[in-house]
Amino acid sequence: MGDQMSKKDQIRALLKSIETGDPEPIAVVNEAKYIQHNPQTHEGSEGLASLFARLSKTNPRVNVVRAFEDGDYFFGHTEYDFASRRIGFEVFRFEDGQAVEHWDNIQERHGPNPSGHSMVDGPTEATDFDRTEENRTLIRRFLETVLIKGQHDELPDFMMPNYVEHNPNLTDGIANLRTALIAKTDGTRTIDYHQTHRILAQGNFVLAVTEGENAGAHSAFYDLFRVANGKIAEHWDTTEKVAPKEAWKNDNGKF
Repeated sequence: MGDQMSKKDQIRALLKSIETGDPEPIAVVNEAKYIQHNPQTHEGSEGLASLFARLSKTNPRVNVVRAFEDGDYFFGHTEYDFASRRIGFEVFRFEDGQAVEHWDNIQERHGPNPSGHSMVDGPTEATDFDRTEENRTLIRRFLETVLIKGQHDELPDFMMPNYVEHNPNLTDGIANLRTALIAKTDGTRTIDYHQTHRILAQGNFVLAVTEGENAGAHSAFYDLFRVANGKIAEHWDTTEKVAPKEAWKNDNGKF
């Protein structure tokens, strides 16, 4: 493995080894330092090699649809076919050439949505690398203004009117999103963003990790945006309910 391969190639190989059971790509992970933020995963009780070997016997399918790098971080958009079909985002933090920390957000695959888009189709390659920080700032402002503070009249400032939507319950364009985000008559919001934990970006793709509530349940929102000409042109996401703390298999927290 080593320095010859990019983080993207190393993590693609790592995730693919869930299919094959090949232990070699697991060398990218420093298991002595590894911090696992998936609350459903036991930390350290089973090495990744034995875990992946066990998983590979169930004929899983893993496809990394999109892969990006941001400094010490890899972030990717994945589709899984294990016992059920799921869509996920994976984030790995690297230190001294190895992955030392991992977060993810996975939900059941649904769709296509009423506009005909699946949860993963659309452009996959990053461009506009010189606008990475500008695009990160745009998404941070969008999260704070529209999703957290609920200033929905500001949507046209951030989004193209006919932006492409991949959420299985929504359609293209601002109108349907505004309806989904707006507070009910009692002032509560079905989709309620509280706190942004991380915004990762490479070129025109930006991934935001946010904590909040979905239909009253403590949830993690992972939103991937494609930005064009200073506005959001496309959006993919996964929403995952955060298990109650008494059900966690490690103490590292979802975020």
